[in-house]
Amino acid sequence: MFAEERQQRIVELARAEGRVDVGVLAADFDVTTETIRRDLTALERYGVLRKVHGGAIPVERLGFEPALATRDAVMTSEKERIAKAALAEVPAEGAVLLDSGTTTARLAEIWPTDRELTVVTNSLPIATTLAGRPLTTVLIAGGKVRGRTMASIDDWALRALADTYVDVAFIGTNGISVERGLTTPDTGEAAVKRAMIAAARRVVVLTDHTKVGNDCLARFGALSSVDVVITDSGVDEQQAAELEATGPKVVRA
Repeated sequence: MFAEERQQRIVELARAEGRVDVGVLAADFDVTTETIRRDLTALERYGVLRKVHGGAIPVERLGFEPALATRDAVMTSEKERIAKAALAEVPAEGAVLLDSGTTTARLAEIWPTDRELTVVTNSLPIATTLAGRPLTTVLIAGGKVRGRTMASIDDWALRALADTYVDVAFIGTNGISVERGLTTPDTGEAAVKRAMIAAARRVVVLTDHTKVGNDCLARFGALSSVDVVITDSGVDEQQAAELEATGPKVVRA
């Protein structure tokens, strides 16, 4: 098993069990405890785990969300595949919502230039990426900018979204589970995401497989309100089937 595969599995175990132990992981993966400690150090640097005495816990348990640059460096190939698959959901014309997030930002980077579209977003990086694209009109849902994610939130953003209606909303999430639906660590961002779902004819969730089965503090949507979930091949068939049983089509890119 390659180090990256082992580290992904460690994150999955931590999120499922709430904590991982160095000794147990070393025995399970048949490696030394020093190898596991290096894995945990790398995962803490990526911002997905926090080291504690004898092991590590997922940052979500601390109510902590990694900064944008940290999250952007994780699961890059998976996010690129998800973004490419999401192009099939972009309409030929009309208006769409692009939620803030590192996977939705990947979609903005490959945004089609051959069709007239209006994009409403609460993400400063996404607005900057799309501002110079031909045939694309960019509208920013203004508000207080949350420095950790560079997303506008709170009342100004909510008021703009209340008067908005689009063909498709592309939504990011920190957690997605059959039990809790869509969740995120910040209540302000949860409110904006909830308003985006209400403002769209169709909802497409973009999320890598490490978020599946993960629950965060603030719930912002039920899976029954989602039309499509686009994730990566790391989600196994059973996980995909369980999500689809609640309503949305699941695409594994």
